[in-house]
Amino acid sequence: MKVIILAGGLGTRIAEESAVRPKPMVEIGGKPILWHIMKIYGHYGFNEFVICLGYKGIMIKEYFSHYFLHMSDVTYDMTTGAMQVHRQAAEPWKVSLVDTGEHSQTGGRLKRALEFIGPGEETVAMTYGDGVTDLPIDKLLQFHRAHGKQATVTAVRPAKRFGALALEGDRVTSFREKPESDGGWINGGFFLFNPKVKALIKDDATIWEREPMEHLAEQDELRAYVHPGFWHPMDTLRDRQFLEEQWATNPPWKKW
Repeated sequence: MKVIILAGGLGTRIAEESAVRPKPMVEIGGKPILWHIMKIYGHYGFNEFVICLGYKGIMIKEYFSHYFLHMSDVTYDMTTGAMQVHRQAAEPWKVSLVDTGEHSQTGGRLKRALEFIGPGEETVAMTYGDGVTDLPIDKLLQFHRAHGKQATVTAVRPAKRFGALALEGDRVTSFREKPESDGGWINGGFFLFNPKVKALIKDDATIWEREPMEHLAEQDELRAYVHPGFWHPMDTLRDRQFLEEQWATNPPWKKW
């Protein structure tokens, strides 16, 4: 199963950091939050990633182009130009870096990324490049396969500023993006869906969390995996500070 990560947004709410680098490259414990997200999936055996680039995407390309070297002990022979690798700790990841446009919306980025999903693949994962969780992804996948619907969204219950889900059991009866006041379950990302949802995405201007997800809910093709555990985004400097404090003690998302 491939994992799509949306990593192309502007990150305006953490402008102090995103002015110089894309938000997924903002570091927690010396590693980009993008790395933490990939490690979460890698812990459950999902090592193929399609990363959607946009704003300052070249920095993400440069990070992965040097990743193997950064994770290795090497000897350089300056007389011959040879390099000997003694030890390497790079993860067994296969990473496709896709330029999905600097101004594309989430649906547009997803549609472009789905071009990299093979015709025989029935399930694809997708998440945002700015949030960490202790979500048991193996159980999320079991849940998705068991209900047989087109899509699963992870429901969490933090602050009020994200898309709200109305639930009847695990059935999503409505989806409202960023309501003014709602203390209920919200969209925590970490989706699973059939690649055929691509047909619901019109173009680069389509916002995944609006028409496509609203349509899936209306057609009874969307289910929610309720996760009462840890989930936290990195939207502001305060969020980053909180996650740094968590990393320095006992980070709930560190399962590897």
